[in-house]
Amino acid sequence: MKITQKKIDGGKVLVSAIASTAEVTKAFNSAHLAFAQQMGLRPERGKTVAQVAEESMGIRDLDSVVSTQAAEALMPFAVDKTGIIPAFPPVIDPKSSLKRGQTFQFEVTITPKPDYKLSSYEPVSITLQPLQIDTSEVDAQLAQMADTYAEYVADDPHPIGKGDSCKIKMSVQRENGEDIPALATEGRTYVAGMGYMPDGFEENVLGMDVGETKTFEFDAPDIDENGKEVTSHLIATVTILEAQKRVQPEINDEWVQKYMPFYKNADDLRKSIEDGVTKKQRQEYENGRRQAVAAAAAKRFEGSIADEVYEAVSQNMMNNLRTQVAAQGMKFDEFVEQQGGQQQFNMMMMLQIREMLVQGYTLDAVFRHEGLTITDEDLNEACAELGQGDPKTVRRQLEESGRGFVLREAAERLRANKWLVEHADIKEPEQDTKAN
Repeated sequence: MKITQKKIDGGKVLVSAIASTAEVTKAFNSAHLAFAQQMGLRPERGKTVAQVAEESMGIRDLDSVVSTQAAEALMPFAVDKTGIIPAFPPVIDPKSSLKRGQTFQFEVTITPKPDYKLSSYEPVSITLQPLQIDTSEVDAQLAQMADTYAEYVADDPHPIGKGDSCKIKMSVQRENGEDIPALATEGRTYVAGMGYMPDGFEENVLGMDVGETKTFEFDAPDIDENGKEVTSHLIATVTILEAQKRVQPEINDEWVQKYMPFYKNADDLRKSIEDGVTKKQRQEYENGRRQAVAAAAAKRFEGSIADEVYEAVSQNMMNNLRTQVAAQGMKFDEFVEQQGGQQQFNMMMMLQIREMLVQGYTLDAVFRHEGLTITDEDLNEACAELGQGDPKTVRRQLEESGRGFVLREAAERLRANKWLVEHADIKEPEQDTKAN
């Protein structure tokens, strides 16, 4: 990508960019994949996303549908080439049509991240509880493991009640006598009264005893030959073969040898879980220390944050939040009400945005003042915190999408935060008590 840049009023930088045909193609392909993930389109061997979209959704020109997303995917590359870290993501301003096989011209106006100062750069002093490893999480994981491997075994015969498990033999036919193989079994565990089958079925099974056979009719949801949802009237014959109970195994050496032979014995399994829990809790504690120290340093922040920064960051956070809420199947208005209403929600958002911005700018100030630098190790560590998965993969994804400036900012702030912790005066509550 070719860019030119020039300073304009207000300390901003106008960037003019020309994306090559190859870059345009890559942007469209990335937008196609994002569209497929968002719409739940399944890939098919030998077919492109565009072909699948046309066949399943009737979209004849997928490029036109995702052109905005493709253009936005090109914007970070122009920003990254300037070496400037923006105060907020700029908006792309197209200067030509975005089409495959053609170059694409656009502009972005960057507001550089401002340089703020602190009232003092002396080590901060905080009081923090010492790390205490909670081993109850180890027992909880072992209990969950035992529950996962629980088995159903024979119980004393008794009439089947709600929540009871039993082994049943079953055959089901339609009204015309057609068997339904998917519902037939010679012996399957069934938990009664838990909603696994329609109400009409469960009402008949409840109260049956071991050895009893009953034939009854019930209604069940079905799909007709046209793929439409219908209700079918079915006839079932059910025999209770045995009453059962759910038994969790004891996690002992014999069980470990059978199900997890890559561990020497039960003690080895427990130690492995303890090591994982300890590592997790140490990382959480270290994150808490960094957060506490950064919050203390942020009290020294000087200056005011421009309204346009607040507005842009707020809009970005709101868009992300709306996406997260929608993914949970909730209406955004309902979510706002759960937070105490619109006024309370707006106040909460404003405070969170200010805290986030001030702490970030504080770490920037420390990084500059102390003349800190970042290494590959810092970049990889930042990747580990920015995304889930292998840090090298996260780093490659960021750099290949033109978001190297996002990674650099995260690494610089992480390095500054660690420097603050290394030089901080961190006391335990007991030390304060003794001093008084």
